[in-house]
Amino acid sequence: MNDPKIIVALDFPDAGAARAMVARLDPKLCRVKVGKELFTAAGPALVDDLVGRGYGVFLDLKFHDIPNTVASACKAAARMGVWMMNVHASGGRAMLQAARDAMGSSPCKLIAVTVLTSLADADLAEMGIAGGVDAAVLRLAKLAQGAGLDGVVCSAREASALRANCGAPFDLVTPGIRLDDGDAGDQKRVMTPRAAMDAGASYLVIGRPITQAADPVAMLHRIHAEIIA
Repeated sequence: MNDPKIIVALDFPDAGAARAMVARLDPKLCRVKVGKELFTAAGPALVDDLVGRGYGVFLDLKFHDIPNTVASACKAAARMGVWMMNVHASGGRAMLQAARDAMGSSPCKLIAVTVLTSLADADLAEMGIAGGVDAAVLRLAKLAQGAGLDGVVCSAREASALRANCGAPFDLVTPGIRLDDGDAGDQKRVMTPRAAMDAGASYLVIGRPITQAADPVAMLHRIHAEIIA
C-alpha cells in the first residue's frame, strides 16, 4: 500500500493557488494539508476536488469545543472522505472520546494536537502551564492515546520520547520541518526531514520549504529521496 510520508501544507489564501500547486505535485509522493485559512476561503468543494485528484487530505482544523460540537464536526469532516483530521488534546478526555466515537467505522485517522510548534517553555509558563513543553506534550499524547485516537501532532524534537512512551502503532505527525539551509519562520521547535524520521516521526508536515521553493517538484523529490534513503 502506498503510504506517502510527506504532507504538503497548502497554506494558500485561495483555491486557485492551491489547485495550481497540487497540479504540479504527485499524490504517490505526498499527501496534502488543508488548514484554517484555505478551508475558510474555499470550503468543502476544494477538499472534494483534492480527494478526487487522488490526494490523501489532512484536514487541519484543530477542533476544540464542547464534546457534542466537536463530535458533530468530526462526523461531518469524515463524510468528506479526508484521510486525517485533528482536534486539540487540551479539549480533555470527554471531548476526545466523543470525537473518536463520532467517527464510527470511518477509515479516517483522528489525531490530537499536543503543543503547537510555535510555542516554547516560556510561552507555556506565561499561560500558567508548568513543567515545560516536553512534559506537556507527553501528558497530552498519553491522554489522546488513552481516548483511542490514532496519534498526535507534535514537534519532531518530542518524537523520540513519544515513540518510546506510546509505542507503535501510534502516528506522530510532525510540523516544524525545515531543511538545513532553511528559515525556521514562526516555528520554534524544528528539525530536518531525515532527522525527524530517525526520531520516530510517522509523517512530516512540510509547507514553505516545498511550496515556496524555486522548483517545488524538485524539492519534493529531494526530500522524498532523503527520507527513504
